[in-house]
Amino acid sequence: MRERGFEELVAEAAGADVTGWGFSWLTGRAAEERPPWGYARLVAARMARARAALDVDTGGGEVLAEIPTPPPLLVATEGWPPNVAVARRTLRRLGAHVVRVGAASVLPFRAGSFDLVSSRHPIDTWWAEIARVLRPGGAYLSQQIGPGTMRELSEAILGPLPPAATRHPEQAVAAARAAGLTVARLEEATLRAVFHDIGAVVWFLRKVVWTVPGFTIDRYRPRLAALHDRIRAEGPFVAHARRFLIEARKPVR
Repeated sequence: MRERGFEELVAEAAGADVTGWGFSWLTGRAAEERPPWGYARLVAARMARARAALDVDTGGGEVLAEIPTPPPLLVATEGWPPNVAVARRTLRRLGAHVVRVGAASVLPFRAGSFDLVSSRHPIDTWWAEIARVLRPGGAYLSQQIGPGTMRELSEAILGPLPPAATRHPEQAVAAARAAGLTVARLEEATLRAVFHDIGAVVWFLRKVVWTVPGFTIDRYRPRLAALHDRIRAEGPFVAHARRFLIEARKPVR
């Protein structure tokens, strides 16, 4: 089989679709371990018992699309316009309402609207707003990105970085409690991620934009070329993703 060169791999990744929040494009080219708690399974079980549920930062609706039994009222929010269109198509069969939101840290819903709020990999967690829209006794369930996730990949492109100052689980716990919620569950995991070619790296950096903020191929071409050579010489590039699961409840008054 002909070995594909740097320019060909990069051009392919540059032209590939990165809308939504699915990662099937990486099949056979990159792989990441999954957290042990099974977030999609947990969400599906909670959704089956909920009366009114909200999924924040739904992406293209990939997680919600897997639930077999939606609640009577299912709402999702998303801030990136291309993802909004994808989510509306994906979630139509569930009867979900997909609401586009802006950058302001406000959820456009009445207080006490939901007994379940979920979110996988939220950009930011608006704890006060989550507490406001939850009904007494309601729960927030979220899988979040931990500190220094994919640090090895970030440093391969950007060079040495200072220790991560944000996204620590302890910070999430403190913020949840400050908003008046009770933390019922907290779990952490470090997950091995393997990239087999530079095209997989480029596609990942285009999609997961916080790994290298402001990433463009032209800006980082020399670093990408060096990483391509490294993969060819040493084998797959390995990084580590960090995740944590947090469940917080609104007290019953």
